Amino acid sequence: MLILHVHVRVRPEFVADFRRATVENAQASVREPGIARFDVVEQQDDATRFVLVEAYRTQQAVAAHKETAHYAKWIETVAPMMAEPRSRAWYTAVCPGPEGW
Repeated sequence: MLILHVHVRVRPEFVADFRRATVENAQASVREPGIARFDVVEQQDDATRFVLVEAYRTQQAVAAHKETAHYAKWIETVAPMMAEPRSRAWYTAVCPGPEGW
């Protein structure tokens, strides 16, 4: 399992729009066979900061996700909303989640 954390800071006037577009993208993403999970979390003390937590089954699933229409739409929609470029960090699952126990 490949886990991606994407950190995003949004301009304050776009928080609601970013949230809406990102939830739409996440809902479409979890329907992809190669994605096990796609969570969108908002920082409690700063509504302009989000983390997308994406869990991919394979490296091929990562590439396939980037080719989807919903990903392209998300990038186009949210790019002007960002206060700074997003940052990413990749992780490897050490133990399975609750469904794997």
